[in-house]
Amino acid sequence: MKTPTLIVVTGATASGKTGLAVDLAQRLGCDIISADSRQIYRDIPIGTAQPTEEELAAVPHHLVGVLPLDSYYSASLFEQDALRLLPDIFRRSGGRAVVCGGSMMYVDALCNGIDDLPTISDQTRQLVLDLYNREGIGAVMSRLMDLDPEYAGTVDASNHKRVIHGLEICLESGCSYSSLRTGERRKRPFNVVRLAIDRERDDLFGRINRRVELMMASGLEEEARRVYPQRALNSLNTVGYKEMFAWFDGLMDRETAVARIQKNTRVYAKKQLTWLKRPSVAETVMLSPQTATEEAMEIVRANETE
Repeated sequence: MKTPTLIVVTGATASGKTGLAVDLAQRLGCDIISADSRQIYRDIPIGTAQPTEEELAAVPHHLVGVLPLDSYYSASLFEQDALRLLPDIFRRSGGRAVVCGGSMMYVDALCNGIDDLPTISDQTRQLVLDLYNREGIGAVMSRLMDLDPEYAGTVDASNHKRVIHGLEICLESGCSYSSLRTGERRKRPFNVVRLAIDRERDDLFGRINRRVELMMASGLEEEARRVYPQRALNSLNTVGYKEMFAWFDGLMDRETAVARIQKNTRVYAKKQLTWLKRPSVAETVMLSPQTATEEAMEIVRANETE
């Protein structure tokens, strides 16, 4: 029996992942699983650049707009959900499935596996959040240093999410985060083809700036105002909403907020591009924007005939 093929369309935000994934899924006759840590939530389709109604109607999508904003989600849960969905998708589509998203930890979790970490309870999450809100990230880092000096010595202290998550893992598991991180690559019952669109930096940044402008024209302000009462939720602690909320709080004007969204999105895109250069993802094939679909189809066919 032929080994199934998982086609992963990843890369920088605004690079054209969604369009390529829809084109491929239509040609291959298969479904798309979203690997985006924010598109999985309901009520925020504009700010998270969820697929359009036309794109959702063109191809069956999974894990898009399915969770309430107050739900916890993680790379580990994504790995479980995607692995649960794939057998049926492979069966219905002749052994093919497309995964699309720029949440690199989600992509890595599905392709390579992820360490078996505990699910963070609401109590632990609130405990760490209270510490952060009361005393700042320095206090969280100090507590992490006490419980896991090894991880505290390597984590990027400016990445508040990772520092907070490290402490959450220590408190929830009762042991150091470092001791739970094996980094072992798991064997999957499918071949993986990883693809990304290779855009020039200026082109990519121009697309990001224009997309933010389109989001504003499409109602991002109204969307952000609707969810503003829930601003403390982790699902809204992301580029787009943080800047909108700062505007609503009077910390900046509208023009500054929009410019800040554009800048922070460009910074995020740089991080995604850096991630793609890591040794563990060196097998990602970079595609020309002009011929991405045709190149991708050739790569998929070559993979299936090997």
